[in-house]
Amino acid sequence: MNFNIRGENIEVTPAIREYVEKKISKLERYFSETPDAQVNVNLKTYNDKMSKVEVTIPMSQLLLRAEENHMDMYAAIDLISDKLERQIRKHKTKVNRKHREKGNLNELLGSYENAPNAEDEEQDQEIVRQKRFNLKPMDSEEAILQMDLLGHNFFVYTDAETNNTNIVYKRKDGKYGLIEAQ
Repeated sequence: MNFNIRGENIEVTPAIREYVEKKISKLERYFSETPDAQVNVNLKTYNDKMSKVEVTIPMSQLLLRAEENHMDMYAAIDLISDKLERQIRKHKTKVNRKHREKGNLNELLGSYENAPNAEDEEQDQEIVRQKRFNLKPMDSEEAILQMDLLGHNFFVYTDAETNNTNIVYKRKDGKYGLIEAQ
């Protein structure tokens, strides 16, 4: 793997560089052809001193990307490594399902030599609860109020003006976002 480690508002010390390369290189065992990895290490200030780590691994059939905010940069790197490994498992499961009936699975999974078992990932994706409810027409401000009253981090509603289904959500920075269906 080729590493491109950059720091924004932080000096990338040899210790940080070595730790990033050690953790991300562990993913190399899943591939027969090793991809290039672009690892961006950023330190930004939100409320306190927070570290933001981003990792991008472009491949021919998949783009692996993860980002993590944490008070400790080394903990953020550990969390990113776990996220990327889960993405590989999900992709392997998806390819497994898609091509199981075609019989050419070995040809497609040739680049995944030691990837984790796909059945383990299927258990992680089990739906354990289902809800049904009527969408009440309202505006985004009322939807945010309802979301806060329920203590959720998102709320689905019908927009009173457009009659479309929209979603309001609470962002990591404490502000709100809106997803509008078209």
